[in-house]
Amino acid sequence: MATLPQTILTDIEGTTSSISFVKEVLFPYARERLADFIAANADDREVRRWVDAVAGEAGVSTDAEVVAILQDWIDADRKHTALKALQGMLWAEGYRAGDFTAHVYPDAAQALRAWHADGRRIAVYSSGSVPAQKLFFGHSDAGDLASLVSAWFDTETGGKREAISYARIAEALQVPAAGIVFLSDVVEELDAARDAGLQTVLLDRRQDYPQPRTGEATNGHRRVERFDELAAA
Repeated sequence: MATLPQTILTDIEGTTSSISFVKEVLFPYARERLADFIAANADDREVRRWVDAVAGEAGVSTDAEVVAILQDWIDADRKHTALKALQGMLWAEGYRAGDFTAHVYPDAAQALRAWHADGRRIAVYSSGSVPAQKLFFGHSDAGDLASLVSAWFDTETGGKREAISYARIAEALQVPAAGIVFLSDVVEELDAARDAGLQTVLLDRRQDYPQPRTGEATNGHRRVERFDELAAA
């Protein structure tokens, strides 16, 4: 890949941002407040939608049982759409209250701004819900980056390790798959994107992956450690 294509699709956790922020800040914040949040918003249509979805899937009948299931899913980092939606609502409260700002690597923030200024289209695909993604970029350490992103995708599009998801994203963006590059720290996600025809780059950040993934570990994907290595491509 001599130059970056005009459309850039990026993951968040481990790619634009540290894994530790999500694991050590966002997940505990949601876990601690989940029961009170669901109790306080039991009649909210959107909250009830996701709580009832979990109850039906798990075969339980009380909100307390749902909370326990959701907390187990948080501990296991399960990529479940209902969990991500409810976490997103909780994180919204945290961002707006100023309890935290989202970590974004400085090189990522700089590159995103440069790509946007250069006329490239930036899209995000993460397991976190779209509202959570927008809050994350809108309340980052580097300021409001949400305006740089023109399209957002989450697991309602499909699983990140399924090629069909990337085909759907290319269709939604109205761009040939080969005209999109997907940036991620997860090789299996990159495999799926490549199977769908996208260009791919593995982000192998030392803070998140102390043991470099090189050679066969990249499974043939181009490997970089920082976004500025891409900006110079």
